[in-house]
Amino acid sequence: MSTPETVDVVVIGAGQAGLSAAYHLHRRGFVPLGAAEAATAARTFVVLDANDAPGGAWQHRWRSLTMSTVNGIYDLPGMPKPELDPASPSVDVIPPYFAAFEQRFALAVRRPVQVRAVRREDDDPHGRLLVETAASADSSGADSPAAVFRARAVVNATGTWTKPFWPAYPGRERFAGRQLHVADYVSADEFRGQRVVVVGAGISAIQLLEEISRVAETVWMTRREPEWVEDDFDTAARVEAIKGVEERVRQGLPPGSVISVTGMHWTPWARAAEARGVLVRQPMFRRIEEHGVVLADGSFLPVDAILWATGFRAALDHLAPLGIRLPGGGIRIDGTRAADEPRVHLIGYGPSASTVGANRAGRAAVMAILADLDAAVPVPQH
Repeated sequence: MSTPETVDVVVIGAGQAGLSAAYHLHRRGFVPLGAAEAATAARTFVVLDANDAPGGAWQHRWRSLTMSTVNGIYDLPGMPKPELDPASPSVDVIPPYFAAFEQRFALAVRRPVQVRAVRREDDDPHGRLLVETAASADSSGADSPAAVFRARAVVNATGTWTKPFWPAYPGRERFAGRQLHVADYVSADEFRGQRVVVVGAGISAIQLLEEISRVAETVWMTRREPEWVEDDFDTAARVEAIKGVEERVRQGLPPGSVISVTGMHWTPWARAAEARGVLVRQPMFRRIEEHGVVLADGSFLPVDAILWATGFRAALDHLAPLGIRLPGGGIRIDGTRAADEPRVHLIGYGPSASTVGANRAGRAAVMAILADLDAAVPVPQH
């Protein structure tokens, strides 16, 4: 492992939330660690990203997710999106936009860097945190050794994409067909002529149900009967959803899904699926067998594939050494701070998981960090 590098702020993740935080650090005079001016800078930061390339989770999305169907993508701070063709796949549009943003503001994101642990350097509550990374290799095969950063603050912006949630169901390991999560989805053409069970009640579940049902026989299953809300998912509905999630994380509960707070809103693909007669919810199957599933009434349904559109969980395993996760799995949040470790800020988590929320949380986290650093006199020299 290389010699520890001392830095004021480590940002973990370079999606919308991480880039927002990096922008606000840059705007307030922080300099990327390793830049020529870093040797004389009063304060420094470094952005660590586990992906091989810019774009956050957007570089992994399916091609049929176009700019006309994504659930609201807000501009990064200080750099509006270019004019976009609504029919363009988001995977072709968002990653280049993120890459241009990184270049314009010289954010010097380090990648691919996988953070494996964040821990306290000592018992001093005002001391430093150690951010430990794993050795890695990029797409060209170039090696990056494991490293340690000594930070005064950590901004965690790791999102959820790397933590798809797979529910435990009897017999799942016996299924001879294909099982995949939304995170693995590529195209409906893979299921042409098959019978596909789509499990889940979120936005992605309905969108992919509608899409796959055009080329395959689909069966839509959920644990509970969806509660449909006639109003569109407009700004007022989004604000209400954020309030509900905000209260949960204040109490240290896992954030939960937007659907659990707001109910099911009618999206264009939900209405399209309903119009074609495929938006028919079935109760969840009892168990999975080798060639199909046993339904709630005890009958057997042959199945070729099961698509688990069952959401994601926050990617927070690297924070385990800090001991800030409660038994229920959540972290108590005060603003953007982890209430039980104020040197750690979580953005893109809970109420700031939306793209507009991530932008605002990035700024709020940096302002809080600045106040902390200004209150610490003198500023440690690098």
